[in-house]
Amino acid sequence: MRIGQGFDSHRLVAGRPLVLAGEQIPHGKGLEGHSDGDVVLHAVADAILGALGEGDLGRHFPSSDAALAGAASRQFIERVVGMIQAAGLEIANLDCTLIAEAPRLAPHQEAMESTLSELLGVPRARVNLKLKSNDGMGALGREEGMAALAVVLLVAADG
Repeated sequence: MRIGQGFDSHRLVAGRPLVLAGEQIPHGKGLEGHSDGDVVLHAVADAILGALGEGDLGRHFPSSDAALAGAASRQFIERVVGMIQAAGLEIANLDCTLIAEAPRLAPHQEAMESTLSELLGVPRARVNLKLKSNDGMGALGREEGMAALAVVLLVAADG
């Protein structure tokens, strides 16, 4: 068994789409970043890389790489899933917490979890996404940004 944890946060800015867990969410602002700024997928990819002992997201997808400007974070997940498979492992479960004051994300939770399941190539029952606010405290509570934390458990593949 291999356990990894990941974290990511980005500032909310005008003029960008809001992408969370691979889903575009209607909102007046989006997450700033070299890529699409998807804090959920970034935290998940970081957790997987940690479990694999392969460093962090910045090592594999540096913000200095012009080819990644505006990239969909889905491609980061595709690459780390390939690394899981190459190691003879599979995801036993993923638990992720998304911290955002607004917009209201509960109506999008099922779609986000389904997309995570699909991108990771695991049954939906192995994916859990929790939605939390920061109760008005700090930068997240003032709607200046969003953050996500993820924990993943990798186990030997059944095949």
